[in-house]
Amino acid sequence: MGSDAIAVPVLKYLAEEASHQVSVAGVFSQPDRPKGRGKHRQPNPLAAAAQELGLPLLQPEKPGADEAEWLERHGVCLVFVMAYGHLLRKRLLAAPALGYVNFHASLLPKYRGASPVESAVASGEHETGVTLMRIVPKMDAGPVLDTESVTVDPLDTGASVREKLAAATVPLLARNIATLLSGEADFKDQDESAATYCRKLDKTDGQLDFSASASVLAARINGLDPWPGCFCDVGETRLKLRQALALGEVVSLKGAAPGEIIDAGTDGVDIATGNGVLRILQLQRPGGKMLPACDFLRGFDLPEGTRLTGGKMRPLTGGA
Repeated sequence: MGSDAIAVPVLKYLAEEASHQVSVAGVFSQPDRPKGRGKHRQPNPLAAAAQELGLPLLQPEKPGADEAEWLERHGVCLVFVMAYGHLLRKRLLAAPALGYVNFHASLLPKYRGASPVESAVASGEHETGVTLMRIVPKMDAGPVLDTESVTVDPLDTGASVREKLAAATVPLLARNIATLLSGEADFKDQDESAATYCRKLDKTDGQLDFSASASVLAARINGLDPWPGCFCDVGETRLKLRQALALGEVVSLKGAAPGEIIDAGTDGVDIATGNGVLRILQLQRPGGKMLPACDFLRGFDLPEGTRLTGGKMRPLTGGA
C-alpha cells in the first residue's frame, strides 16, 4: 500500500528480487488524480510502477470493508505500507494474519507525522533513515523491528534525501523479510519520552526570518526544496531560493544587518543573518527559471547593501 515514488524501490524488490519468497497479491494506491497543464487524470508513481510490473492494482477512494474482504479472499498474510496517505481502520487491520508493517521515513521515535523527510533536513539533522515498524492505531507509534540510516550532506535537499531513503528500504526489508514471513520478528517498543512530531507543510513555511542563524536558514532552504520552497522579498519582488550553505566565520558580516546582502558574485549571494553568513547558490524571480547565482545576477542586480525581507518561521516539529 503506497502512493509516493519513495515506495517504488521496495515494491520492485518484492515483485522481482524477493519473488522466490513472496507472491505479491496486489497493490493498493490512491486513485488517479488530475495533473499537469491539461489536468488529465494520471496514476501516482507507485500505481504506475504496479502497472508496469503487471501487478493487480486497487485504487479505492477510502479503503474499508470491501478491501478487507479482498485481502481475506486472496489469502493475504502480510501487508507492507509506505506513504499511502490513508488511515487504516480496525476491520482492515485485522484482515491479514501477520498484520501490517510500515516503512516510516525517519529514525523513530523522532519525526512522527506527515513530513518526516523535509522536517529532518530542515531541522539540520546530519542523519536520518527509514524505520520498519508495526502499524498501531496511534500515529507512527508502533513497535520497531529495524532501521536503516542515511547521511544528510550539506547540500542535500528534501528531494535528494527522499531518494536516499527510497533506496534504503531495500536492504532494510531484505534482511528482515524472512523473520516477518515466519511470524518470528522481534519488535521493540519505542521510547515515548523521545518522540517528536512533524506537521503537514504549507506554502507559508517557505518564509525566512534572517534574524535566525545561517545554519538554521540553510537547513530550512534545503529541507523545503522542492516544496513548499523558500522565498524572500526584494522590495515588491519575490525571489525563490534554492541550495544554501552556512559560511559561519568564513566571511565577515561587514557590520551588515540581518537580511542585508554583503556580496554577490560567481560563488553565490552572501547574506548577513543573526549569526553567520548565508550563501545562496540558486535563485529564481517571478516568471523566470531557477538559475545558478552567477547566471541570475546577469539579469537581476543585487548590489551589496540590498535588504532582503522575509517573515516569521513557524516551528516544523514539536514534542509528544
